[in-house]
Amino acid sequence: MTRLILASQSPARTKLLTDAGIKHEILVSDVDEDAVQARYGVTDPHDTALLLARAKAEAVASLPEADGALVIGCDSVFEFDGEAHGKPYTAEVARERMLRMSGSMGVLHTGHWLVDCRDTDADGDTTETAGTGATLGHVTSAEVHFMEMSAEEIDAYIVTGEPLQCAGSFTIDGYGGAFIRKVDGDPHAVVGLSISTLRGLLGQAQVGITELWTGGAADPAVLRAE
Repeated sequence: MTRLILASQSPARTKLLTDAGIKHEILVSDVDEDAVQARYGVTDPHDTALLLARAKAEAVASLPEADGALVIGCDSVFEFDGEAHGKPYTAEVARERMLRMSGSMGVLHTGHWLVDCRDTDADGDTTETAGTGATLGHVTSAEVHFMEMSAEEIDAYIVTGEPLQCAGSFTIDGYGGAFIRKVDGDPHAVVGLSISTLRGLLGQAQVGITELWTGGAADPAVLRAE
């Protein structure tokens, strides 16, 4: 049986996979994003998204619980006025960003990194499929166009708490969807994981996405790294 592990605790990402009928497990390992960026000195939003996705995937892939599975790590970075915007964390930062974003446009970059942790030598065991040893990634980007937002609307949105833990201070699949005029590109990437990009990466690891279909939405199994 082919196993897929999502190296993220994001409810939006696991909901995407579940709604797409893709069975998966969740295994989270803490990655210090600031330390990773400082180590490599990457500042470009596109490259930052891929770097952090790789760091998360490889951290989880190194854990014993990931043996025999494929691990997918993701990270999203919002590019606005040439700047990289991650999670704002505070109401003050979110408010300042959203006032600037009102009526404007930015690009959401979502990095994906897949690590094949399956044994590359199945030793003739017909119940196990030999892995490829693949470790590969891709960034899927989409333009996000915002409607005009009043200061009162922005404050009300911040009170919900939703934008504080989201790259760029917004979501498309929650309250924030009311402020998005259109998306040019894959809307799944704006949520945090492109299903079509995942399909492509799995294909390079010689795994068909249909092998992971549940035949219906189901709650994912949850693993927790010690």
